[in-house]
Amino acid sequence: MPATDRSDTRDGTHGLMVKREFIAQHYLTVPDPEPPEGDVHSHRFTVEVEFAADSLAEYGYLVNINQVESLLDDIEARYRDTLLNDLSEFDGRNPSVEHFARIVCERFCEDLDDDNPDEVTVRIWEDDLAWASYRAAI
Repeated sequence: MPATDRSDTRDGTHGLMVKREFIAQHYLTVPDPEPPEGDVHSHRFTVEVEFAADSLAEYGYLVNINQVESLLDDIEARYRDTLLNDLSEFDGRNPSVEHFARIVCERFCEDLDDDNPDEVTVRIWEDDLAWASYRAAI
């Protein structure tokens, strides 16, 4: 297990965020959605993945940023230029940005091979004004 940097004794939480943009499509499956939400339409999604920890790991790092970027590459490859409604993780679910944030967050919790972060927050912007997030302990 890597050494922990305890040289800073002040209370606080470290944070690190990496983001990625891609275009994907969806349509909402709620009753009587307002146009264009009920029709297939595109969003330029911005996925922000933020990690938090009370202390830093060896060499003063919060998380292995190379692994985070690799996982984001996988996320982008999975969702870029796809219709979210057609993907198995959205079976039986309205493909809302709220569900999307939870799905991506759970993927990071499962796939991240780094035990230093205490929690991860995934925030997904569907445009310049609206976002949803999901936070989980790692």
